[in-house]
Amino acid sequence: MGKAEAQKYIKGLSQKIRQYQHEYYIQAHPSVSDREYDRLFNELVELEKRFPDLIEPDSPTHRVGSDLSQEFPEVPHAIPVLSLDKAYSISEVTEWTAKCNSTVKNNLTFVCEEKIDGASIVLHYENGVLIRALTRGNGLVGNDVTPNVKTIASVPLKLSWQVDVIVRGEIFLPKALFQKINTTMEIPYANPRNLASGTLRRVKSAEVAKIPLDIFIYEGYFTRPRPSHTLIIEELEELGFKVNKNFGVFGSGERAEELAGRHPEWTVGGIEAVPEFLKAETRDRESREYEIDGIVIKIDEIPVRDKLGYTGHHPRWALAFKFEAPQGVTKVWAIDVQVGRTGRITPVARIEPVTVAGSTISNVTLHNQEYINMLELALEDKVTVSKRGDVIPAIENVIEKNESCNSIWKIPETCPGCRAALEKKGAHHFCVNPLCRDRRLGQIKFFAGREQMDIENLGSETIDFLFEEKIINSIEDIYTFDPSKLLSFPGFAGKKVELIKKGIEKSKTQPFHKVLQALGIPEVGKKVVELLIDAGFTDIDSIIRAAQAGDPHTFMRIHGIGEKVAETLIREFSQRDFIKRIARLKQSGLRFEVEREINYEEQIFQDQIWCVSGSFDNFKPREKAKDEIKKRGGAITENVSSKTTHFLVGSSPGSKYEKALALKVAVVREDKFMKLLEKD
Repeated sequence: MGKAEAQKYIKGLSQKIRQYQHEYYIQAHPSVSDREYDRLFNELVELEKRFPDLIEPDSPTHRVGSDLSQEFPEVPHAIPVLSLDKAYSISEVTEWTAKCNSTVKNNLTFVCEEKIDGASIVLHYENGVLIRALTRGNGLVGNDVTPNVKTIASVPLKLSWQVDVIVRGEIFLPKALFQKINTTMEIPYANPRNLASGTLRRVKSAEVAKIPLDIFIYEGYFTRPRPSHTLIIEELEELGFKVNKNFGVFGSGERAEELAGRHPEWTVGGIEAVPEFLKAETRDRESREYEIDGIVIKIDEIPVRDKLGYTGHHPRWALAFKFEAPQGVTKVWAIDVQVGRTGRITPVARIEPVTVAGSTISNVTLHNQEYINMLELALEDKVTVSKRGDVIPAIENVIEKNESCNSIWKIPETCPGCRAALEKKGAHHFCVNPLCRDRRLGQIKFFAGREQMDIENLGSETIDFLFEEKIINSIEDIYTFDPSKLLSFPGFAGKKVELIKKGIEKSKTQPFHKVLQALGIPEVGKKVVELLIDAGFTDIDSIIRAAQAGDPHTFMRIHGIGEKVAETLIREFSQRDFIKRIARLKQSGLRFEVEREINYEEQIFQDQIWCVSGSFDNFKPREKAKDEIKKRGGAITENVSSKTTHFLVGSSPGSKYEKALALKVAVVREDKFMKLLEKD
């Protein structure tokens, strides 16, 4: 096939595939089988490989994305991208519509659209071809995510006719797909909105293409203004955009009757019908295939919009009716950076204290830069705060951008503890300086913590003091310093010093699995330690020998240990300083091999699966309760499911307790559990 012939064939094939994509993703009425579509698509891919200079800017193959890394440059918005004023009751909406009519002295028409809970996007088309896609950003500037947006099948790469237009839309992920995809995530997302927004900001568009994002377009800005919003929506649909059919138009006169005739799927009525529409949407929101968090009410007449104009924050011609008032609304005043024991950098938001679910929250973990980008979070933004699982504070979304035009907050380039340059590994930034002060302090606190060596009376504040006074500088110093020297410092009386001594001595009796876990090896937590011991690595020397042999398959043969963990074990146990630390801890008397104990306990929990949640009087930490269950033949699960047989509940158990009740799992309280153990 010659080049001229190929160009003509590619053009016709692309047009046919675009039509099939429109039928499938926009109209939901495909005219060809999946097999036929795939055949044509693969044919186009092969032709474009042979003739790369013939690839069209709106080629359907852009949907698959690229494996090349990309940055997200900031681009100023060409249209107003503002927040909306909000109402939390139907009476507020009624007052607002009456005020608008009074202000312009006219019988206005109002449109009502579902407020999709997704990621806001601005699409630019020139001569009918998509040239740019920008995130909302701070309202003045957005990030260019064009290659990622091109992978979304319901975003037209080329419109039905050549036209210059800028449109606003909401990218979302249907609820059913979210549930399916979220189970595969290493760190599950809280909701479809966060997953959609996080996906949109992935560095490689080929990764974005794997997530079936969708879009609704709800606003259009043409070079030549249109007289009404309803006409804009009709034209956008004719151009090939996907618009939401759950649409309401309320006003008086022939205009409403005309629209009702053309759009039987729309809800049309007089202004008095708005409250009933809002009630129906509130009632039916759970039945939608996508998440909605409110209804946007807009004035239909564009000239009236122009007359009313904007405030510095929102348009005067639109209002967002929220289904329910946020449980916690506050402002972000500062973002600090914490350095963990592995060097991992964690941003923490300092917020105006707010009460949520009975507790006051003033600090919220922000995880990493991708999470911050997903929220498009900047200093002084107003945000909603929740408690995930009734325990962990989280910023769910930005509800009002700051008036100072602060841009999205960025993690600094250097470590706040040692000023070494940070490195990005995966989604997180790390300080890779092993001598970093903050890293060493984090390692000591982790080692002494309740879930690890559980060194009584050596808490976080005491460790901070010992570290600042240079009494201890590393984990092994815990067992070599003389606590009696603390008597010369204020606040360290004889009894307190004696308790610290006893706590340190007692920790030497901790079993091998606790010691190995306390060393703080990245990726090697409680589960991996259990897998290693069960596979026969019952002493530290056997692990060192296997690691220094350098063959990752030695560990990968263990079911549950993958390549990443295997390589980490090899790397850590090959470091001279780490081996020296183990030798010094051995000399101090810590246990570095499994002591085989005869289990005399009757297996009263045999074939039972227990979930443990809450705080207990007799089991601190609650891991001790889990140990009692396992000694008696029971299995432990971290999550409640249909397979869970028993739920041991303490105080403040969180949402797991409600799920256990819903699944009719046998609930056991602490007093009854104690009686079971005593009977045994």
